[in-house]
Amino acid sequence: MTVDPMLSSYSDMLFQGTVVVYLLAMAFYAVEYVSARAPRAAVGEPAAVAAAASSGGGGTADLGIAENADVPPVATSDEPGGAKRSRASTFGRMAVSLSVLGVVLHLGSIVFRGLAAERWPLGNMYEYTSAVCLAAVVAWLVVLQRGSRRTRGVRRLGVFVLAPVLTLMVLAGTVLYAQAAPVVPALQSYWLVIHVTTVTLATGLFIVPGVASILYLMKRSGRPAGFAAKLPAADALDRLAYRTTVVAFPMYTFAVICGAIWAEAAWGRFWGWDPKETVAFIAWVVYAAYLHARATAGWRHVGAAWINIVGLAVVIFNLFFVNMVIAGLHSYAGLG
Repeated sequence: MTVDPMLSSYSDMLFQGTVVVYLLAMAFYAVEYVSARAPRAAVGEPAAVAAAASSGGGGTADLGIAENADVPPVATSDEPGGAKRSRASTFGRMAVSLSVLGVVLHLGSIVFRGLAAERWPLGNMYEYTSAVCLAAVVAWLVVLQRGSRRTRGVRRLGVFVLAPVLTLMVLAGTVLYAQAAPVVPALQSYWLVIHVTTVTLATGLFIVPGVASILYLMKRSGRPAGFAAKLPAADALDRLAYRTTVVAFPMYTFAVICGAIWAEAAWGRFWGWDPKETVAFIAWVVYAAYLHARATAGWRHVGAAWINIVGLAVVIFNLFFVNMVIAGLHSYAGLG
């Protein structure tokens, strides 16, 4: 099996271009977020909220404010600051367009990598991390596409989704980078396509609800005040986290099952408590606990959000620390 250096070079250039485009997209999301006006009740009308509460209608008033906090008012030329809000919205739309362009470049980078090495492009930590980031950005764009009017508020969260993605991309392109090459014999199996691809998609999807849960806790606490005031409604963040996890969890479950089947074919046993297997199972238990907590009184809000954050931490720990530090049967998945 040979490696095409020209295709490998194209893959690297596309990867670098992807990082630049994602960085621009994050900057434009940040401009929209900074320029956004905080909900009126949070900055300008505390007296009105207090009056509504004292008159017995506080629950309804607060609910209305919370549900529409992430929907900015329609700017008109007669409104003070209307032009500023219109410019912010333009930056948000440009950020989404750049995100789509980044996904196209990112996918091209992965495809050229596979063509250069004549194999499925998930054979080392560089390729795996890159694919995880692609899955996270695609999941984010799907969240935006499936939204309604509230998407206009949720769109500003793009800066917080792209921040960890860019961090992982830079790490992949520097510390984890490996030249395109054939995979070790242990990975020359069709299970690489099934198991590793599925766990990659699930891991990428888990980034979005993890970020949403962190922001949900900040919104609930109201700290820092200026930052939290511009976040979408807490309920919107909680729903985003839950609905994305509901999609990712069955995918992750399937990946764990496929991993066990592959282990039996490669090592003669379905489960051997290898460090990678053990931490993957812990992550599965944590996310199962999160979904259970969302249906349990007293846990479905703040408690569930904390569990979701722990789940993301375990997944990231499994991705890097277990692969690169702890010796085990999966050690060949390190730096390639």
